Order: sequence, then structure tokens, then C-alpha cells
Amino acid sequence: MKSGFIGIIGRPNVGKSTLMNRILGEKIAITTDKPQTTRNSIRGIYTRYDDVKKDDAVEAYFNPGAQKGVQMVFIDTPGIHKAKNKLGVAINEMAINTFKGVDLILLIIDGTTKKGTGDQYVLEMIKELKTPKILVINKMDKMTPEEYLALYNEYDKTKVFKDIYGTSALKGDNVEKLVLRIEEFLEEGPMYFPGDMVTDYPERFIVSEIVREKILMYMEDEIPHGVAVEIESYKEKPKITEIGIVIYCEKKSHKGMIIGKQGKKLKGIGKSARLEMETLLGTKVYLELWVKVKENWRDSDAAVSNFGYKVDK
Repeated sequence: MKSGFIGIIGRPNVGKSTLMNRILGEKIAITTDKPQTTRNSIRGIYTRYDDVKKDDAVEAYFNPGAQKGVQMVFIDTPGIHKAKNKLGVAINEMAINTFKGVDLILLIIDGTTKKGTGDQYVLEMIKELKTPKILVINKMDKMTPEEYLALYNEYDKTKVFKDIYGTSALKGDNVEKLVLRIEEFLEEGPMYFPGDMVTDYPERFIVSEIVREKILMYMEDEIPHGVAVEIESYKEKPKITEIGIVIYCEKKSHKGMIIGKQGKKLKGIGKSARLEMETLLGTKVYLELWVKVKENWRDSDAAVSNFGYKVDK
């Protein structure tokens, strides 16, 4: 079986999480139209068997010589950006560290925007790496053929990439061809995860990310990204999962905005999150949300670390 690790990198809001979700056929990373939606490096696992039935996936995992196919472990990173606080620094470090130890790098760019200084910064970071690289020009469904060709030629001249692909991660255009091309770069190796796993992150992490996604979607531009989500309680019962989550924001005014008039905004966030959680967990969910203020937490080493982000001292 071929196997390997693929790092997905790029600027904020270029479609990295959308592409990974599309490849996996399941949503494991949250997506919004807001920059810097992804804060953690999310691992998604794509497994295809060529001569073993899906029902035998567990047996194949424990008998490495019994199967042929491919297992790709995608690492979706936060968007690399100009950091304005301790959280931003931690997020950039997380993304940059993904370069180390992967077998292939996918650089995703937004084909609808012109190449800027941020794109050049990312390009400079990766061009000296010996790891093979593929450029993915995303959102090609919103480009004219002439615009796509111009961007293709601009990046092709850099001689950084082994190949360049145009995709629409949202619609799925050209994604299957991209996956087959990725497979060509991988070598024979072990299965790192059972074939029925799509992520190695626990359900609790995904549950907390669902709530953060709904906040970003419901709040639009009313508050900045100064929101953190923490699970306070998680009880699995025979017919229902009871979850208690605290939403932290940086200002008292933000707390009022999140709650909304007569609590309507928070109720909407909670209902939308609960429905998605029930689909994920396959059970009824009782969800309680609380909103608390932790002033300027994004500039606090202790707070950033407590919320699960690595801070270099």
C-alpha cells in the first residue's frame, strides 16, 4: 500500500479546509468565508482499498501485507498571515511546522485574487525545501480561461512546483484528478490509521469547532476573531449526549452581541450547532452554551496556551 503525509498550506480563506473536506467526502474541518477560520492543524485521513472489501478494513489494518491501495494523511494548516497578537504568532508557527516531515506540500491559492506580498512570502518559505510541491489554483470556476492561464504561467515560471492543478474545492471540479496525482508522489509504506478513520482528532474537538464555526457564521462582521470555545462538560448517555460549552470573548460588548436581544443570537448558534452535532455523533444532543469575558486573551501566553495553542517562549 502507498501511504504518506501531505501538508496543505496557503494564505487565509483560499479554500484549504474546503478542499480537504471534499477529498475526504466528510466535513472534519470547519469552513466559513472568514479569514483565519482554521486555528489548529487538522489531520484528515483518506484511505482507498484496491483489493480488500471495505468490511475488511480493520483486518487489513492489522495485516499490512494483505491490502493494496493508498492512505493519504492530509494536514490542513491555519492560513499564514501577518500576526498581530500572540494567537497569530502561535497559529503561524503551527502552519510552518507542518512543512517538516511531510512527503508532499500542496500550496493552495485563490485564483480570483491577484498574487500579493503574502503569497510571495509563503512561496519564499517553501521554495528551498526539497519536499515536492504541487500548486493548486482554487476557485477556478470563478475564473476565465485567460485569467487561469495567466496565473498558471506566472507560477510555472518560478520552477518551484512539480505540477499545477486548477480546482473548485466547493464544487469538486478536478479534485479526483488531483488526488490521483498526489498518489504518484507517495511510496510503499504502512497504514498509519485504520481504514475507517477520517480524522485522528477526538469527537470533542470537532464538537467545539462546530460551535466556533456557527459563531463566525452568525456574528458576521460584528465581532473580531477574539472568540475561543472550551468544553466544560461532556456526558454520553444511552440515548443522549449532554454537552456544556463556554464561549470566551474579549470584551463585555462582544458578550452582549453574541447573546443577542433576549438571547436570540445565542439560541440560533446553539440550535445550528446542536443539529450538526447530532449528525456527527448519531445521537440526540442536549447543548448548553455560556458566554464569558476573558479580556485580551489573544495577547496572553497563558490564555493562548490554555486554549490549546503552542506558544514559543
